Amino acid sequence: MPPAPAHDDYLERNADRHVAELRAFLSIPSVSALAAHRPDVLAAADWLADRLRAIGVPEVALLPTGAGPVVTGHWSVPGQPTALIYGHYDVQPADPLDLWETSPFAPTLRDGRLFARGASDDKGALLAALNGIEALIKTDGAPPIGLAFFLEGEEEIGSPSLPDLVHAERERLACDFVVSADGGMYGREMPSLTVATKGLAGCQIDLRTAATDLHSGQFGAAVPNAARSISQLVASLHDADGRVAVAGFYDRVRDLTAEERAEIAAVPFDEAAYLAGIGAPAAWGEPGFSPLERAFARPTLDVNGIWSGFQGEGAKTVTPASAHAKLTCRLVPDQDPDEILDLIERHVAGHQPTGAEARIVRHPGSARPFAIRRDHPALVTAGATLRDLYGRDPLVIRLGGTLPVAEIFQRELGADMVFFAWEMPDTQLHAPNEFIALSDFRLSARAYAAYLPALAR
Repeated sequence: MPPAPAHDDYLERNADRHVAELRAFLSIPSVSALAAHRPDVLAAADWLADRLRAIGVPEVALLPTGAGPVVTGHWSVPGQPTALIYGHYDVQPADPLDLWETSPFAPTLRDGRLFARGASDDKGALLAALNGIEALIKTDGAPPIGLAFFLEGEEEIGSPSLPDLVHAERERLACDFVVSADGGMYGREMPSLTVATKGLAGCQIDLRTAATDLHSGQFGAAVPNAARSISQLVASLHDADGRVAVAGFYDRVRDLTAEERAEIAAVPFDEAAYLAGIGAPAAWGEPGFSPLERAFARPTLDVNGIWSGFQGEGAKTVTPASAHAKLTCRLVPDQDPDEILDLIERHVAGHQPTGAEARIVRHPGSARPFAIRRDHPALVTAGATLRDLYGRDPLVIRLGGTLPVAEIFQRELGADMVFFAWEMPDTQLHAPNEFIALSDFRLSARAYAAYLPALAR
């Protein structure tokens, strides 16, 4: 259902204040990846806690972690379900700074768009959700359902503290389901329901062929070259068609049903425009699946970086003795990150080139994939709310990216996550000149003011 006139009126009357508050929030450089910005991360947490108190949320508290604290709050409504509102206040580094048209932490309005790091991911989306909740509380005196809040400050570094924290705080965080203000729509005027996200596993291959780099004239024809050896090993990870060649990699992958493939086929996708938009001459990947099916619902093994030998200006005639490659895998139900890394380790051990010794070092921050059942009441209600707002059925989509906390909440709290957010694919997320369109900022607040009452029993 659309928001009630009183809620809409409240949001209209407070629109300028809400934009001013967003500017203030965006001005805090809460970059979780950089130790120098730790005070800013803490300042953003304090700002957000004050914002919850101003809305009227009782029991606001900060839960310490190894990085940014989790901002929590709780408002019980007897006889109603409780939704845990999720979002994050940390942001990506702003580099490269020279590509920004204006300072990344001096929010600038141009043509109805507010430019700043975190404007879309996730400060703008998070604050829009809080604005919709504020409209309900200030107009009706209380929220229509129970609310809890879990607003974290380390999502951009993989949420390393959250598995232990959520496990320890299960009682405080008890809820019926989670509503995420992090996520997005497939496009403008394309309402979307996200039903799955991918998991993540990563590692580094370290390879050595000698104790030190060697003179290529003396040794180039006599001993293995580490650069060539790492290339040979990395090439063995896929077959010629693009299918992952690691034994057992696909063993736990759920086959797409005919209905799921139809859902994905219903999502507008122009392959030629997609390739032109990123400057790629051709698509590539596992045969038998469309590019969108691969992005949405098939696992991947990506080579994120590879290096060896001399890389400075000019020439240096060496035979490299060491080489390295970084790998990440995006995983789908029911793949397990640790098991996948075991398989990669076994593959590396079995495909070492002659004269080379290789080992893998596992990266922290693994995450399991997440999926929600289609008949979940909160998901069905989200679909009905989007249908009323847009006048059309929402698309059913999946995220190729990873939100580790979705599976953590599902496992530890028994609570599925509904993605209800308006981050758009054109808003330069993680890139220079990130922005949020004020029209999306306001629509998101209206949507929350409609969605939460519709969840009431």
